[in-house]
Amino acid sequence: MSDYGHALRFGTFVTPLADDPATTVARARLAEDLGLDLVTFPDHPYQPRFLDTWTLLSYVASATERVHVAPDVANVPMRPPAVLARAVASLDLLSDGRVDLALGAGASWDAMEAMGARRLSAGESVDALAEAVTVVRALWGEGGEPAGARGAVRVAGVHHTLAGAEPGPATTRRIPVWLGALGPRMLRLTGEVADGWLPSLNRVGVDGLRAGNAAIDEAAVGAGRDPREIARLLNVSGAFTGTGRAGAPSSGRSRGPTALAAPTSSARPRCGSSSCSRSSSTRACPP
Repeated sequence: MSDYGHALRFGTFVTPLADDPATTVARARLAEDLGLDLVTFPDHPYQPRFLDTWTLLSYVASATERVHVAPDVANVPMRPPAVLARAVASLDLLSDGRVDLALGAGASWDAMEAMGARRLSAGESVDALAEAVTVVRALWGEGGEPAGARGAVRVAGVHHTLAGAEPGPATTRRIPVWLGALGPRMLRLTGEVADGWLPSLNRVGVDGLRAGNAAIDEAAVGAGRDPREIARLLNVSGAFTGTGRAGAPSSGRSRGPTALAAPTSSARPRCGSSSCSRSSSTRACPP
C-alpha cells in the first residue's frame, strides 16, 4: 500500500436499530469513552427497522463531547443535496465542528422507488452524485456560479440544481466530503473532487483496495490534485469488546471499526491513547 503520510485514527460503525434506540446511543457514547475518533451510522431511509440517520446523528452529537459523527454513507437519491448541505452545516455549528459527510450514489432501488425516489441507471447515479457534491459545496460557500444577487449561486445540473440559492449557514471549518465508491467512474470521481474514499473491506478486498487507491491517485493527478489530500477510510467487519460508560454494552450489533487515515494539517490529530499505531502505510499520532 502507498504511504500517504496520514495519521491513523479509528471509529466505529453502529447499526441504528429502532427497536433499541438506547443501546444504539450507548454504543456511540462508549466509542467516545474508549478514545475512538469517529462514530458512523448507515443511511437507509427506506428501512423501517432503522432510526433516521440525520435525526440520530444530531442526537448522538448532543450526547457526546469529543467524537465526530458521520453517515456511512448518506443516501443521495433520498437526501436532496441542497437540504442536506444545510443540515450538515447546522449540525457542524451545533456540535462545535464534529460532523463529517460521506455520500453514496444509492442502492436497493426497489425499496427507494417505493419511498418515492426516482430510479436512476448506474451512469446516472454517478452523474447525480457528482452534481450533489457541487451543490453541497456551493451552499457551503465553496463553489458554484455567482447568480448576482446577495452572493447567491447557481449549479446547472441535470439531476441537482441551484437557481440562485444563497449559501449558508457558514460552517466552523471546511467539512470533508468522502465518497463510498466502488466502480471505475466512482473511483475517478473520488480522485477528482472528493476529500476521502470510504469503501468496505468485505466489498473490495485487499486487491481491490490497492487497485482503488491507484485509480484514485491517477484521477487526482489528472485533475491537478495531490493524492495525499484524499483521506483513505475503511469499514472492517468484526466483533469487538471493550469497557466504558457504566451500563453501556461492551459488544453487540455493530459492523466493526472504521479506520480513518486522514491528511495531516497544522492542527494536532485527535487521537485517544488506544487509537494510534504505526505501520508501513500510517504514521503514529503524536504523544
